[in-house]
Amino acid sequence: MSNAKKEEYRKLVLSPFFKAGLLKVLPMAGIAGLKITELDEQQCKVTVPYKYINKNPFNTTYWAVLGMAAEMASGALVQMYTHKCQPSVSMFVTGCDAKFIKRATGLTTFVCNDGKIVADAVEKAISTKEGQKIVNNVKGYDKNGELLADFNFEWSIKARSK
Repeated sequence: MSNAKKEEYRKLVLSPFFKAGLLKVLPMAGIAGLKITELDEQQCKVTVPYKYINKNPFNTTYWAVLGMAAEMASGALVQMYTHKCQPSVSMFVTGCDAKFIKRATGLTTFVCNDGKIVADAVEKAISTKEGQKIVNNVKGYDKNGELLADFNFEWSIKARSK
C-alpha cells in the first residue's frame, strides 16, 4: 500500500471531525468516548474514559467497552493498510480472547503494535488472492502504565475478486 494512502487514512482518523463520523458509523464507540490518539505504520493507540455510561455495577469500566476500544486499536491498523486497496480487501473479526488483569477505573489506553503483521498479511492476501488469518495483540494500560487487560483479535483478510 502506498504511503500516501496510509497517510490519508491516518489524517482522517486523527482529525477532530472523526468523532462526528464515528457517531454515524460506530455510534456506541462515539457515545463511549473512544478516541484514536496515535496511528502510524507500526502501532495504534485508542483511549476510552471511565465515565458513568461506561461503568458496570462494580464501578469499573464495563468489559464490553474495553473490548470495543481494544478492537478499534487493532482494527484501525487493519483499515489503514486496506484503505483504498485495489482490489479492495475485506476484513472481519473471526475470534477474540481476553484476560482482565486489574480493574479499569480511569482512562484506559489500548495499544496494538502489530503493524508489520497486518502489512504483510494484506500484501500476501493481494498477491496470492488467498484469504489470510492473523492474530493481533492489544494491551490496555492505565495512566500509570500498569497492564489492565490483554486482548487477542483474530482477523480474516481477503482480497475481493474484481
